[in-house]
Amino acid sequence: MRPLLVLALLGASPALAAAPRCSLPSPSPIQVAEHGNPAPPPMPQANAQGPAAPGQPASQLPATLADIPFVQHVTSAGAVISDFGSSHGLRSIAARNGDQFMIFQITPDGQAAVSGALTDLTAAQLTSAANGNVTKLGNQHGLDGVFVRSGAQFQVFYVTPDQERVIPGVMWDATGKDLTREQVANVPGAIPTVVVGDVASATADAKPGAPSVAALSLVQKANYGTVGSALAPHLWMLIDPQCVYSVRAYQMLHPFVEAGKVQLSVIPLSVLDYEDKGQSTKSALALLSKPGEQLVPSWQAGNVNDPPVPAAAARLQANMAIAQAIGLQGTPTLIWKKADGTEGRIDGVPTSVEALIASIGS
Repeated sequence: MRPLLVLALLGASPALAAAPRCSLPSPSPIQVAEHGNPAPPPMPQANAQGPAAPGQPASQLPATLADIPFVQHVTSAGAVISDFGSSHGLRSIAARNGDQFMIFQITPDGQAAVSGALTDLTAAQLTSAANGNVTKLGNQHGLDGVFVRSGAQFQVFYVTPDQERVIPGVMWDATGKDLTREQVANVPGAIPTVVVGDVASATADAKPGAPSVAALSLVQKANYGTVGSALAPHLWMLIDPQCVYSVRAYQMLHPFVEAGKVQLSVIPLSVLDYEDKGQSTKSALALLSKPGEQLVPSWQAGNVNDPPVPAAAARLQANMAIAQAIGLQGTPTLIWKKADGTEGRIDGVPTSVEALIASIGS
């Protein structure tokens, strides 16, 4: 299989607690830089969660940082820390892994941080500039969050304790959890939703990030390709064709498919457009233009650039609706029926394919 690349920052972004996977984007489409001028596009949020590179030993950290939980978490992921000192009640650091880095503003309690740089805007100036298009998100770890709309776009800002600066960015806690995504989940339009065909009734009450008990019945209605013996236990895998962890999961499962131990259905999605400039959608559409028996071999061979057929867009939209309904967090996501009749699910690369295969019912 040709290499399928996904940018990974800090080896795994701050979100290191979950299994390796390519994650959905955080909700921050617009940025405001110093003096209110548009900022350059933000660095891609990390999605890969592979083995961490050697990080900065705690003994080499400044004493003022060594005991901060968020710093401990990022260094354990392989990052090297630079201390930029304190300003407006927050500690500012850079976390670097290789040639990539992120700037963080650590919350007063040390349990979280916002991935972004301080602007010159005050909270009052931001509110005035937004002309009422502001939704308060409440206080997390000592920082007030605000959701600001600008036409069809939006940005989440966090206000410094002294109210004198705002930070456009995403808040992560010291376990790697994306707190911003939770905060905006109930803001209309903050997290895109799609409803297609008979999926509508199933998705009406679904919330992003909330796993559905009907996941198996929904993925069976998706558009997919299947490989492996029809007599083998059936496993469903939702993938982004450009996600390196989707590729890894398939490589791990492939020998079991070839041995007749599992039948694998692959459901293409588009998750990483925000990183790969739309290549994920192009690849997913190309795969969904193939006959079912050709979809997986085409992905395996890297044939993901063919022009799509007219029906491919609707197929992808239906798959995305199902992904939303089951609370997809990223790819790969694996779903199956256990021997006892309950559903099994793994969000990310499985730690043991043997245990996974053994748990699938006939």
